[in-house]
Amino acid sequence: MSREALIEALGQSQSMVQALVEQADEATYRGQFHPDLSPLGWHLGHCVYNECYWLHEKLRGDNSVTAPIADFYTPPRTPKPERGTRLPPRADLLLWAHEIQTYNLHYLRNLRAAQRAHPLLENDYLIHFLLQHNAQHYETMLMILTQKSLTEFRPQATASGHAALRAAPVQRDSVDIPAGHYRIGGERPAAYDNELPPLQADLGPFSINRRPVTNAEYLGFIEAHGYTDERWWHTEARAWLKTSQAAHPDHWRRDGEDQWHALGVRGAYALAADEPVSGLSHFEASAFARWAGAQLPHEYQWEAACRIGILEQTGRVWEWCGNSFQPYEGFTPFPYNEYSQPWFDGRHYSLKGGSLHTRPALKRPSFRNFFEADKRHMFAGLRLMY
Repeated sequence: MSREALIEALGQSQSMVQALVEQADEATYRGQFHPDLSPLGWHLGHCVYNECYWLHEKLRGDNSVTAPIADFYTPPRTPKPERGTRLPPRADLLLWAHEIQTYNLHYLRNLRAAQRAHPLLENDYLIHFLLQHNAQHYETMLMILTQKSLTEFRPQATASGHAALRAAPVQRDSVDIPAGHYRIGGERPAAYDNELPPLQADLGPFSINRRPVTNAEYLGFIEAHGYTDERWWHTEARAWLKTSQAAHPDHWRRDGEDQWHALGVRGAYALAADEPVSGLSHFEASAFARWAGAQLPHEYQWEAACRIGILEQTGRVWEWCGNSFQPYEGFTPFPYNEYSQPWFDGRHYSLKGGSLHTRPALKRPSFRNFFEADKRHMFAGLRLMY
């Protein structure tokens, strides 16, 4: 992608984030609809702050914009429950964001030669970085709106007359992958630090399903009392089940006709039998895999199968992998330590592929998402490996 095309894509990402706030009322703008998610407006302000931090504070040594707001928009410094009340008026934030982000695009288009020589701008790295950062927050903002829909759910309002979701047996539609050395990892300048350096993984033979687990297949697990059968849940997962009282995917609800629907950004919608299931924690994905006589793939196996064109329907749901999120050999944090390094803690697990809400800038085989095992507000499902 040319430099001008990258800047144009960055501008589009800015507009998409702004639009979600423009369309929100005051309660939505300030509301915290999930303990792990910040208010919608905070994400817009954080994206603007992040651009200014890298483009002006780091490249130019000018912190006149960032210093006054750093405590609020740097995640560890302000607890999530306090963020909504501290946001400026919505109209003021939108005007400020539009003016500064417009200027940031102008600045990138008119860099002087000395500025273009900065290491952060080598091969347009920083533009890739900012574009992907906005894309990640855009998807998180859609998670917020989905959680808002869940808080507003009323069963009588969702009866639709669509064919009811029926359970289906798990289909083994797997492909055998031979043992061998497979390339894993990303390429500069788009790759994040946790995708580097690329490596050759020595993988034994394995079989992996062509497509992710579907809604109908997952309903079979529910109807087989999968949530109450302790055989499928390890000790930590059983403790989570007891605390959470989970009995179905996070986004699923029964409607006024006692039929399953899902809740999304625009409210309730019918669950298509063959669509990938979404709204699962790692605990649920692992339990389903055990129940189905399978397992979750290691992310190396997932990426190898993706690169050779085996996997279908990638990018429809994030797919949990069986391994915890760990650095590749030779990992070097860049451009700052906190993006990846704190999460190599053995408690975060890798996800691959992307969801329907993931922007193209993030949909590559090497991209690594990561969450703790109990998180299920993301658009996450699974694929089986044997």
